[in-house]
Amino acid sequence: MDWFAAPDYWLSRLLVQRLLAALYLIGFLAAAGQFRALIGADGMLPVPRFTARVPFRRSPGLFHLHYSDRFFAAGAWSGAALAAAVAAGLGDAVPLWTSILLWAVLWTLYLSIVNVGQTWYSFGWESLLLEAGFLAAFLGDADTAPPTLVLWLMRWLAFRVEFGAGLIKLRGDSCWRDLTCLQYHHETQPMPGPLSWFFHHLPAPLHRVEAAVNHFVQLVVPVGLLLPQPVASGAACAVIATQLWLVASGNFAWLNWLTIALALAAVEPARLGLPVHARAYPGTPVWYEVLVIALTAAVLVLSYWPVRNMISRGQAMNRSFNRLHLVNTYGAFGSVNRFRQEVVVEGTDETVLTPHTVWREYGFKGKPGDVRRRPRQFAPYHLRLDWLMWFAGISSAYARPWFLPFVARLLSGDRATLRLLRHNPFPDAPPTHVRATLYLYRFTDWRELRETGAWWHRTALSEYLAPVDLRALGRAGYRPPPGRPGPVRGRGVRKVPMERFRRGHRRAEGRREGPPDSRRDGRANGRTGGRTGRRPEPPVGGPCEEPR
Repeated sequence: MDWFAAPDYWLSRLLVQRLLAALYLIGFLAAAGQFRALIGADGMLPVPRFTARVPFRRSPGLFHLHYSDRFFAAGAWSGAALAAAVAAGLGDAVPLWTSILLWAVLWTLYLSIVNVGQTWYSFGWESLLLEAGFLAAFLGDADTAPPTLVLWLMRWLAFRVEFGAGLIKLRGDSCWRDLTCLQYHHETQPMPGPLSWFFHHLPAPLHRVEAAVNHFVQLVVPVGLLLPQPVASGAACAVIATQLWLVASGNFAWLNWLTIALALAAVEPARLGLPVHARAYPGTPVWYEVLVIALTAAVLVLSYWPVRNMISRGQAMNRSFNRLHLVNTYGAFGSVNRFRQEVVVEGTDETVLTPHTVWREYGFKGKPGDVRRRPRQFAPYHLRLDWLMWFAGISSAYARPWFLPFVARLLSGDRATLRLLRHNPFPDAPPTHVRATLYLYRFTDWRELRETGAWWHRTALSEYLAPVDLRALGRAGYRPPPGRPGPVRGRGVRKVPMERFRRGHRRAEGRREGPPDSRRDGRANGRTGGRTGRRPEPPVGGPCEEPR
């Protein structure tokens, strides 16, 4: 079938598969490096507890069949090794059926992780990586011409990612309609990057241009992805350019690079003067043609739900309609915070607390903390704890399942948890008490940066968590393992409401860091009252909810 093959897209196929394999590698490395503290047997949200109450049919995966930290680590590191091999070209060096099998193994391993990841894996880009990897399995190998149908399925996925994001903005926050959202976004985004400060200080007219271009690229350009060449290649280049802009302006894990990979499927290399395939492909196996046609039919049927969601007035921003995370609906930043609130966690080694107690702050890798520390670039790597700390600053409801287990692990000096942090102020022995305070953060201006070297200014708003020790957590239901104060096994503490450890909603008075600025401090002390003016939708994924 001549219509089945698209040999001119050989380079697009190669780039799509290699980039997706590299992103799977990053995903598996993040899982291997962070799981023990987050979802391990002694983690904040342990997998065994999750699988005990959620049946296999609701979250299918290998870890319903067996779980141990060693088994999880073996799965994550095996996935990383296989993804690295595929990124290096293994998929093109083996027969077609083996190449498909390699991708199937990657997809199955990562699906197994996502489906027990709970809050820590509730981001939209997890489902997007799974859906993209599933399609990539059917793109073929070096001895098979890329199938036209799978390239169109990739385009359809790219369309849903971009168009869904555009619709959710148009229907969401009013600042998207009046083109002012980007006056706030660079400062209040979950994890600013090293250039975010400079993006924030662009002139207001340029922020309006940013917002207008965003609407054009997400609402008009995606239609071009579904049109014939050369329109599709031009639309793909526009999507890639805007995604690189987002890469430079913030840390959004692998979301932007994943969108770039999908857009590459719409690029016809010859249109851009890139090399064409030097030799003819052999005939396509009949079994492969049947498999691709069946895949296409299945995606068309499953597309009913995301299409219905996109045209609905009650559009959901990110949602999977099946347990396999295939043919999902996507969106990002339907609303934007006007202020940035951060939870600052501190500890002390003093046994008796007084007004003069010295508190020392824990430092996070990506989350703003020290006002003089410039934001770092971590994407496409995903710092899950840092991202969830951003949600915690929006509302304590987002942090309720995991924040007290996190505090308990700091009090017990849990090494796996401390490895997720940049700075542990208690290297010799755990603290006796830990507390948390809600702060208002804002970027400094040019003058403040020159005079103080501070990238941020912060003002204390309210108490987030009153000082607690292991004994207080024990009275609330937490029980440490027998014979030792840590590591923590997290039994019971998950169900304890954080409000129990708050001394009302007192303001933390007189605690201000960074250069003084009465003009902007009034914003903190008057209008926010320790809360943002609106509760925004999470930018990607559900608001810290477990996979359905």
